[in-house]
Amino acid sequence: MFVLEAQRGRGIGAQLIEAVGAHTDLQGLRRHALVTSTAPALYARDGFTPLRKAEIWMERLDPDAYAKVQAPPA
Repeated sequence: MFVLEAQRGRGIGAQLIEAVGAHTDLQGLRRHALVTSTAPALYARDGFTPLRKAEIWMERLDPDAYAKVQAPPA
């Protein structure tokens, strides 16, 4: 999930974290992870911290992925 840039600053991210944290099927998980470039202080209030062992995390990133998506024909 992500919050569109135009909608940021309206508490949507906080509501998402609250809903995920309260969901009964997600209780007892060892790890919850998220990525944020704009609101680390917001998520720190909910207990998120920088990765303990960032060197073991990997990603496959395509920064142009959304530009490649074509709308279905009308």
